[in-house]
Amino acid sequence: MPTVVNPESDEREALLNFVEAQRAAVRRAVGGLTREQLTARPTVSELTLGGLVKHLAEVESSWTRVILAGREPLVERDMSTWGDSFRLVEGEEIADVLKFWDEVAAETAEIVGALPDLDGTVPLPDRPWFPKDSRRSARWIMLHLVEEFGRHAGHADFLREATDGATAFSLLSPEQLRPND
Repeated sequence: MPTVVNPESDEREALLNFVEAQRAAVRRAVGGLTREQLTARPTVSELTLGGLVKHLAEVESSWTRVILAGREPLVERDMSTWGDSFRLVEGEEIADVLKFWDEVAAETAEIVGALPDLDGTVPLPDRPWFPKDSRRSARWIMLHLVEEFGRHAGHADFLREATDGATAFSLLSPEQLRPND
């Protein structure tokens, strides 16, 4: 990771800081790109930079808002529209997707901040990729978001470099390269 995560005062803050660091890495990867670049597929993969941002915003909302807090989803997806969560569809702009992700991030901080502790468990939804009748703690969910975002931040780094040659380090400001404590 090309930046150092801010020091934390407790476990909850540490988890939120690490999730935010990975969000920031993905955001840097899409900064300053055109729609054509954001929707380009510079590899044989279906992955695009714009699609990664959209996917991560929806995934975060699903894990924190729906699974952890038990709230209604902001975006309804069934298996027939699942592919739309991986690409910018007609009429969607990256600015709107990033604004949505900002709202999701704020809600994540609110939900996690309001939990009595990180040990309480919630049931996982009935999906083919989850074990049947399983539960996970809030801590596990936050660690999973760090894992998910980290995996896709790496994809975003690769896609950005394949798109215009910019690397993760070249997208950092001087303050990010040498932060002041």
